[in-house]
Amino acid sequence: MATGPIVTLTINPALDESSSVNRIVPDNKLRCDTPTYEAGGGGINVAKAIHRLGGNPVAVFTIGGPTGQRLHKLVKSEGVETIVIETKQWTRENFHILETSTGFQYRFGMPGTEMMPTEVRSVLETLEEFDPKPSYIIASGSLPPGVPEDFYGQIAAIAQKQGARFIADTSGDALKYATEKGVFMLKPNILELSQLVGVDKLELDEVDDAARALIIRGQCEVVVVSMGAMGAVLVTEDQVEHIPAPPVQPKSTVGAGDSMVAGIVWTLSQGKSLREAVRMGVACGSAATMNAGSELFKMQDVNRLMDWLNRYGKRYSATL
Repeated sequence: MATGPIVTLTINPALDESSSVNRIVPDNKLRCDTPTYEAGGGGINVAKAIHRLGGNPVAVFTIGGPTGQRLHKLVKSEGVETIVIETKQWTRENFHILETSTGFQYRFGMPGTEMMPTEVRSVLETLEEFDPKPSYIIASGSLPPGVPEDFYGQIAAIAQKQGARFIADTSGDALKYATEKGVFMLKPNILELSQLVGVDKLELDEVDDAARALIIRGQCEVVVVSMGAMGAVLVTEDQVEHIPAPPVQPKSTVGAGDSMVAGIVWTLSQGKSLREAVRMGVACGSAATMNAGSELFKMQDVNRLMDWLNRYGKRYSATL
């Protein structure tokens, strides 16, 4: 069982505002319902989800201006321990609108604000000087302007010095630089996996070989390929297993991937196996899709979906 804290890093957080409207019509003034606000950003979502599961993570993230202060209050209100790095520019806002007449969700993501080199350095120093040394570092989300493309690679190097397991949940060049340094676990979707191995497209029967290629190259130890409604594929050097997704009625995919990461890491921190961890991750991710907006999973849903996986998961896995 891991002894050091689980640390999450969010370099590009956002204040998420969610509302709903009967129908989206161009040029009309649309009467929306009362908005709700959530602290958003990959690492923040992971920290909130781990705390909901019973863990005590430490969320490290940047904040700037009134939006950043509001985001910070929202995270603290959930009981999550925080370490913040203040920035000159304001924290961005994102908007999620549910069209109730169709059930369609529209997600508007604003670009991150530029970070100064001194602010970037402060983030790195915060992790370098972390005491006690973390057992896991989870870096999740995109990089804002001003942050070098190899930033997550630098985090990987810090994690190696501290003996922490590093999980990188991002995409594009940021993910590429992280894998060049080597990480503990990657959670790509099939498109991201194809990009990592340098091919245009992967068929389902090619996923395990592509994931194992990353492991053979020393880029990671574990790959969990996220496949949405089809669940996930766990790949290690000597193990391949498909974990099916329980049947649910999805309302939103916001936070589902972060919930999956949280379920995996929290379960591993309890001394459980990778197989058990990925099953919990799939249950958490599936449960998160059952809620509208950017709300994460409810524990009663996670418990029910875990029961389904324990009862029927092997049967559904065998038929794919």
